[in-house]
Amino acid sequence: MEVAGFDSDGREFKNADEMWREHTGDDNKKNQWYRDGVGYWEGVEASVDGVLGGYGCVNDVDVKSSEAFLQTLFSELFVDGGIGRHLVALDCGSGIGRVTKNLLIRYFNEVDLLEPVSHFLDAARESLVHDNHMASDTHKATNFFCTPLQEFTPEAGRYDVIWVQWCIGHLTDDDFVSFFKRAKVGLKPGGFFVLKENTARSGFLLDKEDRSITRSDVYFQKLFSQCGLHLYKSKEQRGFPKELFVVKMYALTTDVPKKISKTRSKTQANKPGVIK
Repeated sequence: MEVAGFDSDGREFKNADEMWREHTGDDNKKNQWYRDGVGYWEGVEASVDGVLGGYGCVNDVDVKSSEAFLQTLFSELFVDGGIGRHLVALDCGSGIGRVTKNLLIRYFNEVDLLEPVSHFLDAARESLVHDNHMASDTHKATNFFCTPLQEFTPEAGRYDVIWVQWCIGHLTDDDFVSFFKRAKVGLKPGGFFVLKENTARSGFLLDKEDRSITRSDVYFQKLFSQCGLHLYKSKEQRGFPKELFVVKMYALTTDVPKKISKTRSKTQANKPGVIK
């Protein structure tokens, strides 16, 4: 990737390939990269403030913006807004189940969670299954996969939406592309991805502490092309503290989206009454 960038010590790399060669250029380095990344999060408290890097205050505005984006995608990409369908989602990098509990489980009949940090996933299971007295048979967390993104292959044709938030920065470019190519198989016909992630102003920034990379919008779009994905819609997150990275939401489809002609009901059955 011919984009220049920096690491968290201020060192400049003339392009991303130079940075990746240095940090993940052989199997030992690459394995260490992923061990260090998981190791960092294993030392973080399993709480909203912990998984949000001390910025638990952004939880509400994050969820509200994600919900508005998801509602728009439902109305535009699903016939009748998905009403009457058994909807299934995968929450990638789910952490303690924050996005599932506050958003996805209200719109999807089943949500699977994918998270490599075991004590986060244990907290998610406790919150969503054991402590959630409002849980129902029609909207529930179903599977809890303690597996890293780079090793996960979904069940073919299971998911309407695969939600990837604040975790893709831990993957190398090669594993980024490989993950999305495998994950595409997990989508139902007409299903789509939502990627919500920090973005750099240009190039990239490598965080040496947690072994993650913040990519620019241009960087992301080049990778999307390599994945064979089409950018359907993007939107910038508003309302976050100014010191944080700009966060963007991307809706990605496996085929060039076709406009759907439909008559929409005024009510939708699915309508509900440093960050990980």
